[in-house]
Amino acid sequence: MPSATENGANGVSNHGIPTSCPSCPSPLKYSGSLDHLPYFEISPIIGREYPTVKVTDILNAPNSEELIRDFAVVISERGVVFFRDQDDLNIADQKKFCDLVGKFSGRPAENGLHVHPIYRDPGNLKLPDGSTDENIYVINSEAQKKIYKTMAGRAATEPRDLSREWHSDSTFETVPSDFSFLKMEETPPHGGDTLWCSGYEIYDRMSPSFRSYLETLTATCAQPVFRSAAQAGGYEVMSPRGSPLNVGDEFAPSHPVVRTNRVTGWKAIFAGVGLHVTKINDVYNYEDQVIREYVMRLITRNHDCIARMKWTRNAAAIWNNSCVWHAATPDTHLVEGNRVGVRASSIGEVPYLDPNSKSRREALGIPPF
Repeated sequence: MPSATENGANGVSNHGIPTSCPSCPSPLKYSGSLDHLPYFEISPIIGREYPTVKVTDILNAPNSEELIRDFAVVISERGVVFFRDQDDLNIADQKKFCDLVGKFSGRPAENGLHVHPIYRDPGNLKLPDGSTDENIYVINSEAQKKIYKTMAGRAATEPRDLSREWHSDSTFETVPSDFSFLKMEETPPHGGDTLWCSGYEIYDRMSPSFRSYLETLTATCAQPVFRSAAQAGGYEVMSPRGSPLNVGDEFAPSHPVVRTNRVTGWKAIFAGVGLHVTKINDVYNYEDQVIREYVMRLITRNHDCIARMKWTRNAAAIWNNSCVWHAATPDTHLVEGNRVGVRASSIGEVPYLDPNSKSRREALGIPPF
């Protein structure tokens, strides 16, 4: 089968996929600065929790840049990192930590925090102190019902297919998010758990020949609801949104199905599945369906690839969207209490596939089975 490692000109493969990030560094190496902090792994494959770490202490440490860069490496290798009891973490510090994790791990210098496209929508909820912030997305089911009422097919006529919840943040942007940092301000007594799945491991569970074929493909990642919501509300979408390339209201870029994580240098399935992925490009309709269903089958039938977060008040999670998908569990309507979170996202680089990058198992010397 043809491979995306067959290079064309100007850093783009013969299949139209960027082969590098010119402004990104070589993959980063962990320096050991976090070794004194207690932690435990969520599973052998994905996730880590630092049960006693305060993010504010990391920000205020004399060697904060070294610590944050090492956190970027750990997050990118483990996919997602959990913290508990971040009661002293305010919005400004949450934004700062997310921004610095992206900055210190080598994102393009011109990029920053994502601006939510429909920040101007009057249905957006305010922050706990009554203010608003264009870099913070408030997660609340009641607000989402109002904002996304223009999306086709929202009315429920049968049980929901929860596989549709899986996604990576901001894949509808030309330059999607690298890191997202979510703090839960309010939680019900149970329900509303979030799951993360390793795109590294899903890639490793495919046959080498099939992986090679997927490396030649791109996918259209469209989200027309932003344009329709803005038109219905009589306002313009925000622009630019964390990158000079994230402008306008088209929201339908093409991204590689397989990408390289700039921090680790490892390959992961990226735009092969997810809420925003509308089609695999340059294949027939049934082939598109088969590819996406196969990726989803691997996600849903391999629960060892998944880390699950039981939210508690003031808990936080930060993850690397280049190598994981995540999905909220929409079951909080079955219990008393509200689920409110605040999320900041950094904008990374244009997704690329370095022909010299390896899979996670290859890089770590882990047997394929």
